[in-house]
Amino acid sequence: MRNSLRLATALAGVCLLAAPASADTLKEALTRAYQDNPTLEAARAQLRATDENVVIQRAQGLPSVNTTTTYSEFLVQNSTSFIAPERQLNASVDLGVPLYQGGAVKNGVLAAENRVDAGRADLRGTESGVFADVVAIYMDVILNEALVSLSSNNVEVLSINLEATSDRFEIGDLTRTDVAQSESRLAVARGDLQTAEANLVNARERYIALVGTAPTDLQPPPPLPGLPDSVQMAVDVALENNPDLIAAKERADAAGYDIEVAGAGRLPTFSAFTNGGYQNFLGTLGAVPGATADQTATSATAGVRMTLPLFQGGRVAAQQRQATAQAEAALEQVIATERSVIAQTRAIYSSWRAANAIIASSQAAVDAAELSLEGVRAENTVGNRTILDILDAQQELLRAQVQLVTARRNAYVAGFNLLAIMGKAEARDLGLGDEGLLYDPVVNYDRVRGIIWDWQRDPEPQADSSRTVDIPPADGEVPDEDPLDEFGTEIIDYSDTAPPPLEAPESNP
Repeated sequence: MRNSLRLATALAGVCLLAAPASADTLKEALTRAYQDNPTLEAARAQLRATDENVVIQRAQGLPSVNTTTTYSEFLVQNSTSFIAPERQLNASVDLGVPLYQGGAVKNGVLAAENRVDAGRADLRGTESGVFADVVAIYMDVILNEALVSLSSNNVEVLSINLEATSDRFEIGDLTRTDVAQSESRLAVARGDLQTAEANLVNARERYIALVGTAPTDLQPPPPLPGLPDSVQMAVDVALENNPDLIAAKERADAAGYDIEVAGAGRLPTFSAFTNGGYQNFLGTLGAVPGATADQTATSATAGVRMTLPLFQGGRVAAQQRQATAQAEAALEQVIATERSVIAQTRAIYSSWRAANAIIASSQAAVDAAELSLEGVRAENTVGNRTILDILDAQQELLRAQVQLVTARRNAYVAGFNLLAIMGKAEARDLGLGDEGLLYDPVVNYDRVRGIIWDWQRDPEPQADSSRTVDIPPADGEVPDEDPLDEFGTEIIDYSDTAPPPLEAPESNP
């Protein structure tokens, strides 16, 4: 599975090198992050480490074979013995078979399996968290590109206005105050443009850190699928599918088994054993006069051993009380996680609905501000409005445009975060790649579960994610286009849309 992901990433890199720069879609950005994000790769490796706990626990109930070999030189011999040897070689083989260990092995395996399930839920949470970050930074890049375009357009408009104001001042139609007002607004606009460009560079660099490639002409995002019709529906889905809540429940179940494992320390254990030994004095064993000494000896024993703890200083009772307290803490953590999921779901749903409402009001504000600016300019030509009125109207239009593009960004990010907390923002939900390229954690679990050979080992560890040191620094330049079109020209009620997962829509959202 890991080789398949690396192959897909390599092929994607070859295609990127062979093809000219082209536009990026949100689905492409998510796919790249899924295949090449180091946080996600680390979470997969951590889950593979958790898988091994099942094998480790199960090994305690399997037979064990040990061999011991010793070679001894007797430096000082017993002076009263006629048969004292000078050296000795001993070898023994011991086989032990656990028969009963008070349930410690069975409950330990069950606890480990629950923690594997919790780890899989954690991986799902990491996956959806990375995707939520990618969506947020994708929209941040688009937002900041729009803000740079708006700021640049504002500078251009104010520059033209300053020229016109200066010309009218030269002929005595306006005062020096009018020119100073225009100069002041232009200076502020230029500073805002510098700030917007710096924010765009920051957003693009964060995109590179998450996705592994530089953003190229990001396209408007497609409508989000499967958003809930009500806050209660969102909460119900989240309580059933949220990966953090599932992980907390699995850990609570595992903690319950830990109590039984700790209590098994006071119960008797049974095991079967056999032992074979070989002894050789290497020709140095003496003999009684008139007799020949046998230099070698062999032995073999077999039996059943019972161990019954009688007194352990309260250690077992303390361990079981400790496990009980930890289980109580895990149960409380389930409630805490459930509360958090409910609160976050309701808050995100509210933010999503509010952002969509702001889109509608901001669009109305932009339309009204455009008409207002046009009217103020017309009235200024006949002396009914001042230059300050024009500057104020221009500033009001800019604020409305900034609020509009910001609301569109916030609505989309909130909508995706809502899907994420509902447990519906993972690779399969978003239609990323074919089934063969999706990481399946069960594959590694099935691979290692049956391994009992002590000398088996995996290849040396290596990082699979690509480095970004060779990607050129981001800049604050944007393509020459209408900034409002980067988010689309229509206001979409995302609650009523249910297109195929992250496929480009027929028209801009």
